Amino acid sequence: MSSGAEFTLPKSKGSQIIESIFAPFAKLFAINKFVASATMAVFITLGLFFLMVALISLGDSSIKTDNSRKLADIIMPDRDIDTLLDIVDKPEEPEQQPEDIAQPEVDLQPLAGVDVSLPKPKANFTAGGSFFRDGEYIPLFKVTPIYPRRAQERGIMGYAIVAFTITETGTVEDVVPLEGWCGDPTDEATEYRECSIFNSAAERAALKLKYKPKIVDGNAVKVFDVPHKFTFILEEE
Repeated sequence: MSSGAEFTLPKSKGSQIIESIFAPFAKLFAINKFVASATMAVFITLGLFFLMVALISLGDSSIKTDNSRKLADIIMPDRDIDTLLDIVDKPEEPEQQPEDIAQPEVDLQPLAGVDVSLPKPKANFTAGGSFFRDGEYIPLFKVTPIYPRRAQERGIMGYAIVAFTITETGTVEDVVPLEGWCGDPTDEATEYRECSIFNSAAERAALKLKYKPKIVDGNAVKVFDVPHKFTFILEEE
């Protein structure tokens, strides 16, 4: 082999294809560089355009279709509300009024001997004196206890005795029932029997009593263990 001989490698199929694609451009470059550049630019632009279209179509195929249904907004129309009853009729009065519960006659006199004469307060302007005279407690008003319904339904009469404390202001506290008796207080020949049916009513009534307090040395003082009798008598129909 002589030293002046040239050695060339065989071309692959890929290089042959590329060479065949760019061969026209090489000829154009040889003829006119500007025409060749413009033609190549158009070719590359078209290639990029088709490539983008292909990519977009592939991307759209992967997006899931939204099959959910959208609810339309509901708008309630304005409506005028009419009242069914403009005027309310007054209820009719019952033809027969219920019978009132008979109230007992109450004996409010204390059992112990008490001077019930009301001393007239007399001003005393002497130094160290008092504006009120000393005196015992005095009941100021009458209290009617509520007749027990059970005793009224059974026609039971009688009385109850309680004891309590009169405070410095004339109120009653610490009421304690002492004894209770059932019988007809209007009949002198009646035979009383011991009972407690009137005790609760007597206790509640005693708490409502009001007294003029006892005055000692010009000062109001408490009075303990004051006995009081409540008599329960049914009215005749």
